[in-house]
Amino acid sequence: MAEQRLEYRIDRRSGVPAYLQIVQQTEQALRLGLLEPGDKLPTAREVVEATAINPNTVLKAYRELERAGLVEARRGVGTFILATLGDTGAESALRAALDDWARRALAAGVDREGAAALLTAVLDQHFPAEPSPAEHSPAEHSPAENSPAEHLPKGEQ
Repeated sequence: MAEQRLEYRIDRRSGVPAYLQIVQQTEQALRLGLLEPGDKLPTAREVVEATAINPNTVLKAYRELERAGLVEARRGVGTFILATLGDTGAESALRAALDDWARRALAAGVDREGAAALLTAVLDQHFPAEPSPAEHSPAEHSPAENSPAEHLPKGEQ
């Protein structure tokens, strides 16, 4: 089990709560096989330094992942991956087919947004939409979650 360095990117214009973006990016890394059981997630302090979000937002995301049974918080040590999601590894045949499709779209002059729109349309056609956790509980998200924090409590991750 190698220690992975997952770098979260928060898109403040997306309309998706920051904690949910962290959850989604972690789940994506799990689906792609970029994280494995035993890998350590970045500490809340590291995520705060890299993204300038409130540490409570990071902790909320990690609690959500813990509730889903994907990670385990070990007091004073960190948060570790417990399980993986799916088997769509980064080196899979499906990934190779998508790489080929993206190359062909680029060669055809399709820009990133156009390619994303095409892919989303195909996904919507073949996969039923599931409501996001934010759609289930919009009241859980508070505006304070996106404000930068200066310090984390000592011993917290």
